[in-house]
Amino acid sequence: MPKKSHCTLLLAVGAVLATAVMGPVAVSSASADDSAVSGPDKAVEPRIVGGGKASVSQYPYAVYLADRAGNQYCGAVIVSSTTVATAAHCAVAVDKNDVRVVAGREDKRSREGVELRVSKVWVSPDYQGDPAKGGDIAVMTVSGQLSYRPAKVADTSDVEKYREGTKATVLGWGRVADGGARSDYLRSAVVPVVSDKTCRTAYSGYNPSDMVCAGYPEGGIDACQGDSGGPLVVGDTLIGIVSFGEGCAKPNKPGVYTRVSHYANEISQQNRRGLIG
Repeated sequence: MPKKSHCTLLLAVGAVLATAVMGPVAVSSASADDSAVSGPDKAVEPRIVGGGKASVSQYPYAVYLADRAGNQYCGAVIVSSTTVATAAHCAVAVDKNDVRVVAGREDKRSREGVELRVSKVWVSPDYQGDPAKGGDIAVMTVSGQLSYRPAKVADTSDVEKYREGTKATVLGWGRVADGGARSDYLRSAVVPVVSDKTCRTAYSGYNPSDMVCAGYPEGGIDACQGDSGGPLVVGDTLIGIVSFGEGCAKPNKPGVYTRVSHYANEISQQNRRGLIG
């Protein structure tokens, strides 16, 4: 089954929604919501399934990407006062000049927070145009300042946060049911980190050096359509970026995230460059 990205994060409610998404919905490179972006993967929109409403006061580093018309198409996470991290497939989905980073806005219908343009985009040289091949991470430098607390970026000292069974939180805005309405609010879901062995069984191309999986064996809770680029955190430490999966909340098909610790040095370097301007 083709893999598709999690571009529209969806946090659905409980087992009813979990059952609704057990069908053969593919998840691949999270480009953007199909209302905002066209392309071969426009029908792929991941969302968070099995979660609930979250607050930007609790997660001030959770932000989203919108196109010039204001359509939210991916998630992102503040990693410094001038930079946000997101998925590479999100960074290349919309022209840099048309991207808006929206921070401090819990409800997409409001005018709270700020909308900042993007001045520079760094895409990992490991990215080959397909999230399933790895390297699915990018850093965007904004024009202006992000006056919100950034997430701590996991590095090689954070091995324990990647241990099997560690409870992590995935955040984003997206559809609340397969093919249903998009969420107007930030949502979150708690998922356990999955072992590399288990994830390799689920995805033959899984690479433990720059990927990490999270989810329940029975499914039911997952990132999904439209959530690509959003953060996976343990406490306030960013350990993953929503990347891809197969379906949404399917049994034995955990969500796949970019392993942030693998790119800690590159992110730090982009943060410094962002501060210099």
